[in-house]
Order: sequence, then C-alpha cells, then structure tokens
Amino acid sequence: MEKTQEAEADNGEVKVETEALNDGSLCGYDSLHSLLSANLKPELFQEVSRVLLGLNCGRANDNIALPETAYAVSSECDFDLKAFCFHADKELLREPRIVRVGLIQNSIALPTTASFLDQKRAIYEKLKPIIEAAGALGVNILCLQEAWMMPFAFCTREKRWCEFAEPVDGESTQFLQDFALKYNMVIISPILERDVNHGETIWNTAVIIGNHGNIIGKHRKNHIPRVGDFNESTYYIEGNTGHPVFETDYGKIAVNICYGRHHPLNWLAFGLNGAEIVFNPSATVGELSEPMWPIEARNAAIANSYFVGSINRVGTETFPNPFTSGDGKPQHADFGHFYGSSHFSAPDASCTPSLSRNRDGLLITDMDLNLCRQLKDKWGFRMTARYELYAELLAHYLKPDFEPQVISDPLLHKKSLSIAGTSKS
Repeated sequence: MEKTQEAEADNGEVKVETEALNDGSLCGYDSLHSLLSANLKPELFQEVSRVLLGLNCGRANDNIALPETAYAVSSECDFDLKAFCFHADKELLREPRIVRVGLIQNSIALPTTASFLDQKRAIYEKLKPIIEAAGALGVNILCLQEAWMMPFAFCTREKRWCEFAEPVDGESTQFLQDFALKYNMVIISPILERDVNHGETIWNTAVIIGNHGNIIGKHRKNHIPRVGDFNESTYYIEGNTGHPVFETDYGKIAVNICYGRHHPLNWLAFGLNGAEIVFNPSATVGELSEPMWPIEARNAAIANSYFVGSINRVGTETFPNPFTSGDGKPQHADFGHFYGSSHFSAPDASCTPSLSRNRDGLLITDMDLNLCRQLKDKWGFRMTARYELYAELLAHYLKPDFEPQVISDPLLHKKSLSIAGTSKS
C-alpha cells in the first residue's frame, strides 16, 4: 500500500511525497501485471501486455484452467497460484514435447531468532502443501528458490549460519525425495551444501532429484557476488562443477544459480551443453536488482533458444545483530525486501506474468520443448555465431600482456598536440 501527500516545494511547485508501507506491494497491488490490469482499460491493457510480455506463436500466453480444489488449497495455505501455457508450432515429423514445470517462491516461516532446527522444520511444514499442490496438479519438474531451507543470512558475515549447511544427501534432500517419488516429479533443490569428503567445505549448490527419488547430480554456483550486502564469499567460493546439463525423463535441464544471471557467458555455456530449460533460483532485493529482473532471463532465453524459470524468495528477513557492508550506509539488520516475482521466459521472447511480490507462490507452466529447436531454425543464432573469434579474443584476454584492440583516430592526438601548442603560445 502507498500513501501520497502533497507538499509545497521551495519554488512554489506542488510535489508529491510517497510514503510506502512496508508490505512489499506496488501501490497496494501484488505485481506490476495486477496493477496495470486494474488501472488500464481492457484494450489498453492488452496492448501493454503485448509489449511487456510478448506473444507466443502469435498470441498472448493462455491461462491453464486448474481445478477449484487447487485454488481452495492456495487460499487456505495463503499462496499465490498461477498457471500458463507456452505453445509451439505443430510439426509434421515430431510429436509435441509438452512438459509441465513449476516454480515455488516463499518467505521464511519463523523469525531468525528462533532455534535453527525450528526454523528449518517450519519451512518444511510451510512448503509441504505447496509441493503437494504442484504434484497433484501434474508438475513434472519443480524448482525451489536459492537456499530455500534457511534464511538468506549471508549478509551478516556471522559463521553460525553455516550450521544450516548439509550434505547433498542430507535432510532437505531426503524430505524432497519422498515427493519426487510420490508424484513422479524431478525436483531442483538449491541448498547450502557441506562437502564432508573435502574438509567440510561449504558450497552454494543445487541438488537435482530424479522422478524416481534418486539423486541425479548437483551443480555449484559459478559466480559469487561481492556487491551491497551480498557478502557470500565469507561463506563459500565459486563452484567447481562447470556447466552441467542434466538429462531427465522430461527434458534436458540446467541450473544457473542467482548471480550467474548477470554473466551472459554463463547462460551461453548451459546452452552449448544442450539445455532446454535453465532454472535461475535466486535471492535478490528490490533496491539492488529489480529493474534487471524481467530483462536478464528473457534475454538469455532469446539468445540461447531455451526456456528460463526465474525464482526469487519473498519478504524481509531481519537478523538479530545489525551489520554493515563497507558501503557507507548505517548499520542495519536486514537485506531489504525480497520481491518474489518469479516467472518463465520462452525462446520466442514471450514470458508469463509473474507471481506476487509479497506472497508465497506456485507458478505452473506447460511448455512445448519443440519451441527450442523451432527458434534455433528461425533465427540461426548458433549458425551465425562466431565462436572461433570469441575463443581467440578470450584466449588473448587471459594473457598478462593482453592489449585491447582499440584503433584511435589519428587526428585525435594531432588535435591534442595542437591545443597544447596553442596554450603555450
């Protein structure tokens, strides 16, 4: 919600002062989509949506009709529930490859002052009905948010939060394996990993749980932020698993964890390895990144001809001890507001409306993976790329004696000398 007040400025003009209430909404609306829908005439909203969300196979994304029982569960458990569909053109030689994919965003369940065990168990209880709803609605692949099993405490630099770390086959994985087996569902579980075989090193890791309840593999976060309050390098360093793509019963998937979305080559590498869906489980706050949020994943989907699922946590997490981050700001006890807004992007530049900015949520999307190859054929990005040129430049760039390829205007220096000579005279 917002309150607006008019005040007279020094120059006599009337200015509007906005006092935003701390509920994470946009002027009282839970998303940009709902704000526009409520305030624009239908024909204007349709045109604005075309520009903001794009068209899939020449039309707006279809809503999926879900049973009333699903909305009853979402109302009872207080989570946002949305469902959409990405189509592909009908082909003569291939059958459609339709996969139902889900994203879950959530806030923590207890204050960060509660016991660690209680906090973790409360998150399990909070997510259980949302995961059950995803399974009951036929989701084939489900992805949770970054470090879903704990508060995102990496702003504090306090090492006690490492107690949340667990092995790849630890408690959180075991909790999700039951759902994977029950619902024949692949689950991506981003956790704080403790590598017990290598000195109990901590990693930011996504565990890929197969639809038979098995562990397919893991991927560790490639890029670690050192910006604002994101003091994550205090806890873990850059991952060592490369850019793996996991082949499942439902398609080839990859995980680009959080800050990796700011690195185009990271997206590219998953595409080169054959990914059809890349998930971006994140924890990011409005002041730092919200203008980037609807852009980067969509760009990656377009450039690499795959689908992208973007997940962000929700809410403001307040910690017991205030902290600073060397940026000149006074000490504070929270990151800021995690703005949710989870959504899907498609290789044809279309995307779904997002989930709420301030509520837990489940986003379900049917996608025909045939669209990936159809867009590769249409745009020819792989064919027209000049990888040999990029490889040559990168090889030179990594050498200590690298010099940028800059061609200066020969008159530029003559002009500078002429000006210097005139000033002397």
